[in-house]
Amino acid sequence: MKQNIFDVFPGIQIFDEAPVVVKNPFSGVGFTLSPEEVAVYDYLKGCEMLGDYTGVQKGIDWFIENNCAAYMALLD
Repeated sequence: MKQNIFDVFPGIQIFDEAPVVVKNPFSGVGFTLSPEEVAVYDYLKGCEMLGDYTGVQKGIDWFIENNCAAYMALLD
């Protein structure tokens, strides 16, 4: 069952209105994410840049639970 991102990530904001193709910076593989998934991906990458590895793991766990294929393409 898909988790509500507002429950998992209080205060998260969704800026996109349509799906977005996100590319893995290492492999170049692209994957289409929903606006909600883009928000979680951006959160995760922001945490990574800030060294907040608890936030990174929280984002990874969310993707594994809610969109494992995107996790495998973009984050694994």
